[in-house]
Order: sequence, then C-alpha cells, then structure tokens
Amino acid sequence: MTNVRLSGFSMLLNWILLFAALFACGLCLDNGLARTPPMGWLSWIRFGCNIDCVSDPDFCISEKLIMQMADHMAKDGYKDAGYEYVCIDDCWLATERDKNRRLQPDPKRFPRGMKFLADYVHSRGLKLGIYEDFGTKTCGGYPGSEFYLQLDAQTFAEWGIDLLKFDTCHSDAHDNKYGYPAMSMYLNQTGRPILFSCEWPYGELQQNLSSDYGPVRQYCNIWRNDWDVMDDFKNVMGIVGFYGKNNELFMKYSGPGGFFDPDQLIVGGIGMSHYQQRAQMAMWAMFSAPLLMSNDLRDIPEEAKQLLLNKYILSVDQDPLGAMATKVWEFKGLQLWVKPIMPKGSLAIVFFNTNAFGSGSAISSAAGDIGMTDSRGYQVTEVFTGKDLGTFKPDTKLKTRVFTTDAYMIVCKILS
Repeated sequence: MTNVRLSGFSMLLNWILLFAALFACGLCLDNGLARTPPMGWLSWIRFGCNIDCVSDPDFCISEKLIMQMADHMAKDGYKDAGYEYVCIDDCWLATERDKNRRLQPDPKRFPRGMKFLADYVHSRGLKLGIYEDFGTKTCGGYPGSEFYLQLDAQTFAEWGIDLLKFDTCHSDAHDNKYGYPAMSMYLNQTGRPILFSCEWPYGELQQNLSSDYGPVRQYCNIWRNDWDVMDDFKNVMGIVGFYGKNNELFMKYSGPGGFFDPDQLIVGGIGMSHYQQRAQMAMWAMFSAPLLMSNDLRDIPEEAKQLLLNKYILSVDQDPLGAMATKVWEFKGLQLWVKPIMPKGSLAIVFFNTNAFGSGSAISSAAGDIGMTDSRGYQVTEVFTGKDLGTFKPDTKLKTRVFTTDAYMIVCKILS
C-alpha cells in the first residue's frame, strides 16, 4: 500500500471491493452508541490549532491540556451531570506517519502517546475522543486517513479511543458516500465501541452538493451539516435559522442512535452574553443536539458553569425520545419551538428571541395555543431558574417577557 492517489481503474476496483464488504457486513453501524445525544468537551473553538507549547504551554494542544480538562470534568460536576467525552480536535498529530505507516501523535506535545492519554482519561471515569480526516490531510495539514481507513481504525481501537470525529478537508465530497460507510465498517470491525462523529454532510455543503440523510444516519452516530459555530450570537442565530428552514426534513432523521450536530457549545466563552449563551443552550437541547462544550474548564464563570449543569435543560436534551423540536411559528423575530418529551404527552417549549433592539417581546397566550392542549393539564417549570409555575390547563394564560437575544424555556410534564 502506498500513499498515492489510485488510477481511475484502481479506484473503481477499490470501491467495488468496498461495496462487497459493506454488503457482507449488513450495511453496518449498529454499535449501540448515542442512544441519547453524546455530551462532553471538545478543544477546537477555544484552543484551535495552537501548537506552540514553548511560549504558550498552558493553551497549546497537548497531553497536559487534555489531562487538565479531564481532571476538571471529573471533579467539578460535569461527569456526574452526563458529560463523558474529552475530545481532541485537529493538530494533535506528528507531521508524518511512522515507519509502519501508522498515525502517531506529535512526540513533544504528547510524549507518552495516545494509549497513555486514553488510559488517563478512562481512569477519571471518562472517554477519549480524537480527530482525523477522510482526505489526504487534515484541515490543519497533518496526515489524513485516505487509503489508510482500516489501519487507522485499528490504531484508534488499540489506543483505546472512544469517539472519532472524521472531517472532510482535502477530499472530494463526491466520495463521502463511499468513504464514511467504509470507516464506519472498519470501526465496527475492531470490536471496540467507537462513536462515529461525521462531517459527511458538511463536506457536501462546502462543495455545493445535496445530502441524503438516510445513509448518513445509517453509518454515523452524529453528523455536522452546517458551517462552524463561532463565539458570536449572530453565528448561533444563523445555525438556528438553518435548522428552522430545514426543520421538517431534519426531524425525520433525528432519534436514538443518530443525531444532527449543530456544533460546539460556546457557553463559558467570551463572545456572547450570559443570556445569549443560555439561548444557545436552550436551542441545542431542543434540537436533541450533542452537547460538546468548547471552553476553558480551568477558568469558567460560575453562571456559565451552572448553565452547563442545569438539570432541566440537560433532561430535555437527553430525553429518551430523542426527538427534534418543531418550529411552530416565527413572528417579528420571535420563534416558538415545541419538543415532545417523556412521559408521553409532555413538552418542552422555547421562545427564542432573535431581536437585538428594544425591551424584548411580551408573551400573553393561552397554554393550548402554544402546545399544551391536553385537558389533563401540565406541571410547568421555568428552566433557567427552576421555578415551579404551577398547573396549567389549555385555557391557562402564560404571561412573560422574552428579552432580546435571549430565550424563555419551560418544561411541561403531563398530569396523569
């Protein structure tokens, strides 16, 4: 095997053999993972591709950083709340594969190797996630997995990796429908449960191709399908708008085992206000999205920490139905989203205010007009404060105000 592009005939033969293998394995993914959206921490937005551990040792991508994040997740309440994956994004790699063509971490920044790091994370009761790319190179220019899929899957399993984020830089998105199922198959063949986080539809978006979410869900546990999130509320609103525009389509494919990934949580960052951060948290929970924090857990504001640990929001995101909320209406920048949750008949409701001017939007509505239509009634809790709002019947009035660039979220439990 050589790391060169195959000729047209060889490439065709390669895909024929691959399809035969996929058919033989029953068009696999059934790995039993992501029955609810995965939760954890991911390095990218907060730490990027900082590899300067000489002059910036506390903020570079290194085993030290990952170990510190694992320590904080274990001791500061995040693990107990359900956050379990500690994920390294791009730029952990050495610039070349080793003599056996296996991937290897940068020897200066990860001197004890990935097996050591995985063991350390596991010792904290957590799981280790890692990053690679379907193309010839990662987005940061490090060795990619093209033509090495099986070898790389085996390497990750031997290291003890628990999640693989698989990007699409330096590749042809037309090949995603072949390459991602292949990697899914090879991961399963290792015998180690490895959650498969795919950038498959995102790669197609970047190259102006349409996505078929049926195969994506069949082979991936979670999948990105929109542009990167940034520490900026306009960007978050853009992602919410994209999910709203495609709400009916996306709802068909979201559920236990497979979820849309609108990208990382920026709660605890510096670019959004506390109210904007809680709006992102609320909407990600309504999407049944993976909750992958990208922040510095060593130095996080207390109000952000409490938001990330809010049991009501997490219960909505982790609801066993795994449903995606329906966008019911939008009027003058105010959106209403409703999500079914357990027990059957219960609801989570969010008013999401995209306006950036004024004193907010006043709400005065009969409960039945915003989804609470069951005559048995509902026990209603305001999520951010945990305040019990009492029992609501369909004709009970809900009166509140949703401030600009903020959200108002309630959980409505059906009465038996």
